[in-house]
Amino acid sequence: MIMQPQPRQNSKSGRQAGRLQVYTGDGKGKTTAALGLTLRAVGAGWRVLFAQFAKNRDCAELAALRRLGESVQIRRYGSERFLVDPPTPAERQAARAGLREVAELMREPNFDLVILDEANIAVRYNLFSVDELLSAIDGRASGTEVAVTGRHAHPTLLTQADLVTEMRKVKHYFDRGLAARRGIEH
Repeated sequence: MIMQPQPRQNSKSGRQAGRLQVYTGDGKGKTTAALGLTLRAVGAGWRVLFAQFAKNRDCAELAALRRLGESVQIRRYGSERFLVDPPTPAERQAARAGLREVAELMREPNFDLVILDEANIAVRYNLFSVDELLSAIDGRASGTEVAVTGRHAHPTLLTQADLVTEMRKVKHYFDRGLAARRGIEH
């Protein structure tokens, strides 16, 4: 019989202690799941930090987050391209500085939910290490929920996570050469 730990209470808000969620896999929907989580959190009156790594293109999802006003703070630590090749020194420097900034922001109880979008890709391309990522997460204020997205989640992160969801591609129109569409993929 596996014993489940008893939920800890955050004395400030009365909520359960924050957990670590991971959304990974080769299927579509990892960032979309984090956006849904963000929407639910804002609806519950929570403050959200949405930090994006390894990408910095304009997209409709961020335009929607901006409409949520002060409930969501957006930080971006990437370049105009999505990484599929080795990162440049500037991309590596931006991601490392970004992780340091996010770690500092998470230490204070200013955010109820922190999304680390594409942090798995950042680890995969050695923009920062899985140990650096976990150190930032472990240093968060009590009660702060964290969700990490991106393909290729590191096994150590998966072991530490409280919830792991793997999106699996069964079929995708990208494979037939169809481009990303505004409002659907970006």
